[in-house]
Amino acid sequence: MKNIVVLTGAGMSAESGINTFRDAGGLWEGHDIMEVASPGGFANNPELVLDFYNQRRRQLLDVQPNAAHIALANLEHKFNITIITQNVDDLHERAGSSKIIHLHGELLKARSTLDSNLVYKRMEDISLGDNCEKGSQLRPHIVWFGEDVPLLEKAVKITSTADILVIIGTSMQVYPAASLVNYVKVSSPLFFIDPKPSILQHDFNNLTIIPEKATTGVQLLIDNYLHG
Repeated sequence: MKNIVVLTGAGMSAESGINTFRDAGGLWEGHDIMEVASPGGFANNPELVLDFYNQRRRQLLDVQPNAAHIALANLEHKFNITIITQNVDDLHERAGSSKIIHLHGELLKARSTLDSNLVYKRMEDISLGDNCEKGSQLRPHIVWFGEDVPLLEKAVKITSTADILVIIGTSMQVYPAASLVNYVKVSSPLFFIDPKPSILQHDFNNLTIIPEKATTGVQLLIDNYLHG
């Protein structure tokens, strides 16, 4: 059974109604990224940051996986699929995918500001005064700018085993996630699904660009290239 590694970004969940990470102006819901997605931003205004992610969490609980999420989950009947996602939503899980690495954390979890190993499932809002068992404030279980990506080494190892790499809905501009493509075997086909592809045909060996949104592009990939 072939190993397929799928790297997904914001465009994967956009058709479910999840707002994309940032617009062309570098803003996210009207906020400077560093205000709401950095340790410094949290230190300066924890209430703003908690409210920002509380809104994202409420939005997530109100949306559903789209056809692309479901199609990837169904591929597990024919391939060994691992999804490495930059998204912090749980739509891959809800669609039925079983092997998922969340590079940038998970919105439906909280963790201690004192001990990063204390991680809790969290469906409800996080407020100032909500503490871990050691008495420290809880924060979103999100990898912010300037923080280490704990699962990167695991993602690199899995990417290096890929017989096929599929990239869906990501600009390939955010590092270190964008560097994963460099660990794929030279002989492995690479598919890039995005309506505005940010890489060129000659950038990689064995590259096929599918310039479509996720739901359309994943189905085209399955119909035209993945036959078992």
